[in-house]
Amino acid sequence: MKKLQGAHLRKPVTPDLLMTPSDQGDVDLDVDFAADRGNWTGKLDFLLSCIGYCVGLGNVWRFPYRAYTNGGGAFLVPYFLMLAICGIPLFFLELSLGQFSSLGPLAVWKISPLFKGAGAAMLLIVGLVAIYYNMIIAYVLFYLFASLTSDLPWEHCGNWWNTELCLEHRVSKDGNGALPLNLTCTVSPSEEYWSRYVLHIQGSQGIGSPGEIRWNLCLCLLLAWVIVFLCILKGVKSSGKVVYFTATFPYLILLMLLVRGVTLPGAWKGIQFYLTPQFHHLLSSKVWIEAALQIFYSLGVGFGGLLTFASYNTFHQNIYRDTFIVTLGNAITSILAGFAIFSVLGYMSQELGVPVDQVAKAGPGLAFVVYPQAMTMLPLSPFWSFLFFFMLLTLGLDSQFAFLETIVTAVTDEFPYYLRPKKAVFSGLICVAMYLMGLILTTDGGMYWLVLLDDYSASFGLMVVVITTCLAVTRVYGIQRFCRDIHMMLGFKPGLYFRACWLFLSPATLLALLVYSIVKYQPSEYGNYRFPPWAELLGILMGLLSCLMIPAGMLVAVLREEGSLWERLQQASRPAMDWGPSLEENRTGMYVATLAGSQSPKPLMVHMRKGTSARGLLYARMTVSAACIGSTDKMLSCLQGAHSSAETCLGDLKPEICGEEVTVVG
Repeated sequence: MKKLQGAHLRKPVTPDLLMTPSDQGDVDLDVDFAADRGNWTGKLDFLLSCIGYCVGLGNVWRFPYRAYTNGGGAFLVPYFLMLAICGIPLFFLELSLGQFSSLGPLAVWKISPLFKGAGAAMLLIVGLVAIYYNMIIAYVLFYLFASLTSDLPWEHCGNWWNTELCLEHRVSKDGNGALPLNLTCTVSPSEEYWSRYVLHIQGSQGIGSPGEIRWNLCLCLLLAWVIVFLCILKGVKSSGKVVYFTATFPYLILLMLLVRGVTLPGAWKGIQFYLTPQFHHLLSSKVWIEAALQIFYSLGVGFGGLLTFASYNTFHQNIYRDTFIVTLGNAITSILAGFAIFSVLGYMSQELGVPVDQVAKAGPGLAFVVYPQAMTMLPLSPFWSFLFFFMLLTLGLDSQFAFLETIVTAVTDEFPYYLRPKKAVFSGLICVAMYLMGLILTTDGGMYWLVLLDDYSASFGLMVVVITTCLAVTRVYGIQRFCRDIHMMLGFKPGLYFRACWLFLSPATLLALLVYSIVKYQPSEYGNYRFPPWAELLGILMGLLSCLMIPAGMLVAVLREEGSLWERLQQASRPAMDWGPSLEENRTGMYVATLAGSQSPKPLMVHMRKGTSARGLLYARMTVSAACIGSTDKMLSCLQGAHSSAETCLGDLKPEICGEEVTVVG
């Protein structure tokens, strides 16, 4: 008998899942839906996709500017502290949700159907962001093609788009100095090229009069969407291979730009300006908020991209290790990008004879005005310009892949029988629809609409979504239950650090960000243009719509249940009967990964919803050691009885299950 028990303990026996037809129709138990859904072809596909998703345009044009305006090198103190408190824990939480369930942002809320509205809010946010983000990629393509010339078109004045205010600085190719041709001029050729030629913003009177479509931008936007569609045509199977290039090549270009930048005269001046510590800034709450915002947006938490990518992992992928690789890699990339940018800006300030802070800008102003102008001062300027914009293109495409894959995955997971076999067609329809919706961004006044979308689509609404997700998982589903689920996947439970962050520190930080963004609210503006009240109201409604989806989803979930209001709330907050890993071999309850060789019997764990009879029970997950298999057989026989409820079976068998208490989850 001891020999037999020892054999069983070395190779635990897992009982089959009890699955019976649901109210929605018969379920074919022989169909492996996870295989139909697809997976990454390798672990590196997932890791590079996450790196490409997180390391985006913001690392190049937002982090360096935020660093130097908030204390230089001292900014790294709150930056890494916020990374530890908020970034890493939320990143790991979202990956864990996706990998455990193998579901997208909508279907993953089987964990607690009451909060499914948070998934819908994610889709709205990521959809709006995807529309204008691809317009930025279209601008990059425009500049990329413009760099394929012997002389950059924004190098000189005298073009039809230039005005009398154009100021041209001609720098000798050996870099010895600048000769301003007209000291009374105040606008650089690169700025007029951007505003008057690329945007043609003079053709619009404001956001209310967008003007005509710019067909060159329209074609660039079309090309951007075609590239995105071709790369996600086969889902993660195709995009997972594209990222081998798009996620790694930017580092090669960044290294080339960094080496070229630090060898320029005046480069050290820019680097000093970038990283000189000003520790008195740490006494300002604004610096800490800016650090948290940079972490929050650069890691892409709350958009659903991380959750979607993780849902295509194998069940035991080491996302704990991947979390630290991606988050720390993202931070290091941001710092290196700052060196590459500010070394060139230091050279530029020396050549122009102005302080660094007069040439340093953030956002599109850096990418499409300041840096292109700096490129004109270098020998082989078209070559360096092409490299810079090709780097921006690859950085942007990685993030756009994630946005589109999030939308497609979320909807196909909701309607797998209809859409999964036609996923490529559905992806194409999504791209066409978003291209058409983005056409307004190609008009003369398109930049005004882009600024409005950028300011409101993923602002306070995104913070509300992430706070809701964090509280729903840790407070409603339960922190202990969630940690057991992670134990199933990785073989260990998250430590005190993660639990403290999920329960207290991360939600508190996000709440502080939300309050700060509301208290310090400022109307949108672009240059000297102030948006009219109706545009501000439209933007606020855009942000509120994503927030309102959460209570709307709660209302729908409650109405689907029966009983009193309190009973409905309780039922809707419990996990759905089919919540759990997608593959049967992984639906085995807690601690299954550590049962082999264990001499201590484990409790039987049944995941169910209150009031569910045996014939209506769709999903039960159980874990027992082989020594308890006899009790498990009795449990299965009892549940298969015509009139037995799960509660009755547990009550009858409780004394027989290895002498341990049986836990009912749900």
